[in-house]
Amino acid sequence: MQKTFRITVDGRSYHVVVEDLTAPVQPEAPLAASAAATAFPQPAPSAPAAAPASPGSEVAPLAGVVHTIDVDIGQTVQPGDKIATIEAMKMKTIVVAKGAGTVTAIAVKVNDNVETGQVLLTLG
Repeated sequence: MQKTFRITVDGRSYHVVVEDLTAPVQPEAPLAASAAATAFPQPAPSAPAAAPASPGSEVAPLAGVVHTIDVDIGQTVQPGDKIATIEAMKMKTIVVAKGAGTVTAIAVKVNDNVETGQVLLTLG
C-alpha cells in the first residue's frame, strides 16, 4: 500500500510517496497525474565539523577557496581590518578581523579550500 505525504524541510515543501512494506502486496493501480511523486533533492553529505577555534583565531565564515591573504605575520590588525578574501560560487567575500592583535600564524595559503569555521590565522 502506498501513501502520499507532504514533508516540509527547511521551509521547502516536498510531496513523497511511501510504501508500507508490512501490508500485503497488492497489484499497483496507476497513479493519477495529481498524485504522481515529485522528485526532490537528496541531502548533501555533511562536512566534518571544524575543530573549535582557540582564542585569537580568525576563522572562515563560509566554505570556499582562499582568494587573497591580506596580512603578514607580525602585522598588527584592528577589528574590521580586511584579513582575507574567500571565493565561493564565483562570489568573493571579504573576511575582516573580529579582534585586535598581531598576526602570529597564518594557517592557509592562496588557493586553499577552506570549510566554515576553519582557522585562517591567529592573532596574539
